[in-house]
Amino acid sequence: MAISLKRRNILPGFGLTMGFTLLYMSLIVLIPLSTIFLKSSEMTWAQFCHVVTAPRVLASYKLSFGASLVAALINILFGSLVAWVLVRYSFPCKQIIDGLVDLPFALPTAVGGIALTTVYASTGWIGRLLEPWGIKAAFSPLGIVIALTFIGLPFVVRTVQPVLQDFDREIEEASATLGANRLQTFIRVILPGVLPSILTGFTLAFARAVGEYGSVVFISGNMPLRTEIAPFLIMTKLDQFDYTGATAIAAVMLVVSFVLLLAINMLQWWSGRQKAAD
Repeated sequence: MAISLKRRNILPGFGLTMGFTLLYMSLIVLIPLSTIFLKSSEMTWAQFCHVVTAPRVLASYKLSFGASLVAALINILFGSLVAWVLVRYSFPCKQIIDGLVDLPFALPTAVGGIALTTVYASTGWIGRLLEPWGIKAAFSPLGIVIALTFIGLPFVVRTVQPVLQDFDREIEEASATLGANRLQTFIRVILPGVLPSILTGFTLAFARAVGEYGSVVFISGNMPLRTEIAPFLIMTKLDQFDYTGATAIAAVMLVVSFVLLLAINMLQWWSGRQKAAD
């Protein structure tokens, strides 16, 4: 007689753990975010459209999402390069450099913004070198990209680094044995293996950059229609006690960010399936 054995789990059953998951997500994420839409609903549709489509607001949206996208793309390249160097090479002070990667995590964002402004201003160490070339870093969109790149770098490095560490070097050796050069080995062997982690790092860096405030508010200059990001505009409306206007802008940012992240996650899922199929 066959005896069916029920799999025993260390944690409680699905119903109980799912209940705690939904409760936790509701208290921490869903209920707080829902208040944004509830507060915005106090406005009529015409008032809502007037607020979120004002030229100053549209300029802040364009700058926030555009700078975040550029910074995340920069971090894909250089963050992956940093992860490669930390995994594949041994050199003096490697542990120190590895620890410096996490510095933007621990450093208060306002401190990072002040430091970047000091360095990249026209009188700063780097800013004075860029000034003769007509490049203005601080108080410009370029400064915003620099700040967002600074806070997003650890997300890419720490996401790609473990994948490279677990990557089987024998596969690369087999590729070389079969006559592939270094570029072919990287494109056909290494890149497909690390692509899902690169997309994950890009998603995290982009999401972090969209909502960044502290490190950007100093180096941007906060000039309307030029260097004013959407989070700063929300804070400005809150200081003016325009709570419905602030929540309306925040609601648009929340919806657009969710759609973009969903699209990136779908791309990551598709990339993972393609890798599994191969």
